[in-house]
Amino acid sequence: MEKRNILITGGAGFIGSHVVRLFVHKYPNYNIYNLDKLTYAGNLANLKDIETKPNYHFIKEDICNFESILNIFKTCNIDGVIHLAAESHVDRSIKDPFTFASTNVLGTLSLLQAAKNTWQNFEDKLFYHISTDEVYGALKMDNPTGGDEPGGGPYGGEFFTENTKYDPHSPYSASKASSDHFVRAFYDTYGLPTVISNCSNNYGPYQFPEKLIPLFINNIRHGKPLPVYGKGENVRDWLFVEDHARAIDIIFHKGKKGETYNIGGFNEWKNIDLIKQLIKTTDELLGNPLHHSDSLIQYVTDRQGHDLRYAIDSNKLKRELGWQPSLQFEQGLKITVQWYLDNQDWLDNVVSGQYLDYYRDMYGNR
Repeated sequence: MEKRNILITGGAGFIGSHVVRLFVHKYPNYNIYNLDKLTYAGNLANLKDIETKPNYHFIKEDICNFESILNIFKTCNIDGVIHLAAESHVDRSIKDPFTFASTNVLGTLSLLQAAKNTWQNFEDKLFYHISTDEVYGALKMDNPTGGDEPGGGPYGGEFFTENTKYDPHSPYSASKASSDHFVRAFYDTYGLPTVISNCSNNYGPYQFPEKLIPLFINNIRHGKPLPVYGKGENVRDWLFVEDHARAIDIIFHKGKKGETYNIGGFNEWKNIDLIKQLIKTTDELLGNPLHHSDSLIQYVTDRQGHDLRYAIDSNKLKRELGWQPSLQFEQGLKITVQWYLDNQDWLDNVVSGQYLDYYRDMYGNR
């Protein structure tokens, strides 16, 4: 097996930690460099099980610090990048768009420029940028097909494809759209070998509990309200995070340079239907009576610029690279709920903020 030096940015975050773990275990000849700023969303406790592996290395750094990034590329002889580091919470982007523009746009540009300046030739190199389906805007919920198979869905026949026109509606999606454009510009202008994937909503273990599924599991556990935007009619396509990590692995090794691949679960749910299924699963695993936590649902004012429906067409990825989701949603949801209930110390440390104090003491607060 060839030796490689892979830089994975945002590797202490939710999706990133699953990608780091997969690569460390699957590719012992690869040196995996996990670069993370350790903001509120980065938690090295997500990687306790691999932190002593000889091919795993952690670097605390800000992707916006170009000189440091350039030095890391040179000293670690980086020949591949999997770029996941990003600000990703829409509500936070509405309150603080400058941070999203800085991290998601300028941070990506910093990494691209470091790769361009360092890689003397582009053979066997790759810059892989992970993006989101939110850059495409919103889909309508008309002409329902009544089916749930790939190529058709219960809420409309239209899907995001790799050729869908960009139409971002939030500061978060606008910042990700801009970063996507920079990646493509470096491919077109300099010939930098790049690939992009746009994924749907992820769920699974180690997700920061401001996101819907872990937030609601924790609130059900404590009998707290479950805030639902509007009437809960918004539709999202849900993807189990380990399936996403497998897709990233396949695209990194087999994807065609200059291409874009959509990654989705073929798994659309209205928010309110998802929440009811989540309540049912969590109550069952807690030993509560059926519908015990239904009364916790509280409808709240809808989010600004809240897109109605996202749905990804992953057929290109399935057709060209052989990837498809491995789990039915109900199965993945049960695995996810059980993990949070079995790891309540992890959840409590994140909710309380104690994890931040621990790693600030270890790595400093720069």
